[in-house]
Amino acid sequence: MAETRAPAAEGRVRDSVRTREEILDVATSQFAAHGYHGSRVDEIAALTRTTKRMIYYHFGGKKQLYIAVLERAYARIRAAEREVSVDNLDAVTALRRVAEVTFDHHGAHPEFIRLVSIENIHNAEHVKELVKLVDLSGPVISMLEGILRRGRSEGLFRADVDAVDVHMMISAFCVFHVANRHTFGAIFGRDLLDPSRRDYYRTMCGDMVARYLAA
Repeated sequence: MAETRAPAAEGRVRDSVRTREEILDVATSQFAAHGYHGSRVDEIAALTRTTKRMIYYHFGGKKQLYIAVLERAYARIRAAEREVSVDNLDAVTALRRVAEVTFDHHGAHPEFIRLVSIENIHNAEHVKELVKLVDLSGPVISMLEGILRRGRSEGLFRADVDAVDVHMMISAFCVFHVANRHTFGAIFGRDLLDPSRRDYYRTMCGDMVARYLAA
C-alpha cells in the first residue's frame, strides 16, 4: 500500500511545483506590464490553469505573490552569476566575463528590468521587505571582491574602487541598454537591442569596466 501511495504523492508534489511556476510566470508578465497596483489576481488566475483560490493557497495573497516574483527574478540573475567560472581566468578576463553574463541576462529578461524600474518608482517598497528574507547581493559582490583582489595583487587594477562600485557600473550599462531602448531609439534612431550590434555592445560593457579599473 505504501508503495502505491508514494508515486501518487510524488505526482502531487510535481503538479504543485508546476502550478506554482506557472503562476509565477504569468504573474511576472502581469506585474512587469502593469506594475504592482495595476495587476489583479483575478486576471493572473484567468491566464493560468488554476484559480484565484489556488494562488492564495500557494502564496498567501497578492503582496506575497509579488514578492515571490521579485525573489525569483533576482535569484535567476544571481544563479547566472554563480555559474561563471572565474578561478581559472586572469582577473581582467574574469571581470569581462561577469559583465558579459550580466549583459546576456538582462537582454534575455526584459521583464526583470521592468520589475526593477517599477520598484525604483515606488522607492523599493517591496525589495526592502525581500532583503530581510534573502541575500540579494552577496554572491556577485563576493565574486567581484575576489576578482579585484587578484587584479590588484598583479598590479592590474586600481585600489580605490570596491566591488559595489564595479557592480553598479556593470548594472548601469546593462540596465540602460534594455530599460531605455524605446526612448533612446526615438531620440537617436538607434535600436539598442538590434541583434547586429549585440556583440559590439557586449564588448563595450566589458571594455568600459576593464579600462576604468586599469591601474
